[in-house]
Amino acid sequence: MRPPRVEIAPPDLSPYREGNTGISHVWCFDSGRPGPHVGINALTHGNELSGAWALVRLLELGLRPRHGRLSLSFANVEAFSRFDPADPTASRYLEEDMNRLWKTELLEGPARTVELRRARELLPHFRSLDFLLDLHSMQTASAPLLLCGLTRKARRFARRMGYPATVVADAGHPGGVRLIDFGAFGEPRRKPVAVLLEAGQHWARQSIDVALAGCLHFLRATDILDAELAMRLAPTRKAGRQRFIEVTHAVTVRRGPFVFKDGFQGLEVIEKAGTVIATDGGEPVRTPYDHCVLIMPSRRLAPGLTAVRLGREVPPPRI
Repeated sequence: MRPPRVEIAPPDLSPYREGNTGISHVWCFDSGRPGPHVGINALTHGNELSGAWALVRLLELGLRPRHGRLSLSFANVEAFSRFDPADPTASRYLEEDMNRLWKTELLEGPARTVELRRARELLPHFRSLDFLLDLHSMQTASAPLLLCGLTRKARRFARRMGYPATVVADAGHPGGVRLIDFGAFGEPRRKPVAVLLEAGQHWARQSIDVALAGCLHFLRATDILDAELAMRLAPTRKAGRQRFIEVTHAVTVRRGPFVFKDGFQGLEVIEKAGTVIATDGGEPVRTPYDHCVLIMPSRRLAPGLTAVRLGREVPPPRI
């Protein structure tokens, strides 16, 4: 399958290379007043351009916290530097997926890759955060999603953000630990909270607007940014009523070839249990219950990878 058309060019990150924290491409702005350390991260995957554009625009806007600290980071900049619009999927990572590495044993272990080296550089920064928004985008033209993991604290924060309209609570991937589940972020009894925004299709122009809106909703929810100032600088999009979907199954490619029965984009609701949505090596893949929601059907369908997640709508948490 041919990748979608690339509508946006990569931003120029050269003005932000040095950072001001001792870590390249990491910027921190301190209000000088007590408060939380709030971070927004982009380019966990090097070919997901909308988050990088959103951070560049925040830097250009000169947003500063009224209390606490605000940090903006660009993660897998080496993969990003290889982005080629003629082959836009190739620079997702160079050696391994940077969003599967966030486990202490791996980070402190002997393995050496481009992504592990950068993750280790960023480790002190991420460990210092009280709130984190990790900016991503998707292969398909699905409506934007906010992924919040399984902790109650993250679900409640997602509701406080109020954007986008769909929140997905899931356990991540069998292939490794995501940044939003790392360390204190994933521990229910500790305060730090992390969420992940999927801003739409990777290279669609509107994904930049969604990513920027997500940033501003996030900053308002952390209460470190003056809301009136934020609205004047860049009005946020309204999400409307939020719905929460809890993932119950992650469908992993076992043998392949894995073939979907339809051109699913994501968030389709399959009404009847037992409906065949795909085949894996010729064997049918069926929905486990009525009103099953398809989450982020993948175009990367090699054995061992997640093909699609299945979920159902659940009541929103109380704030």
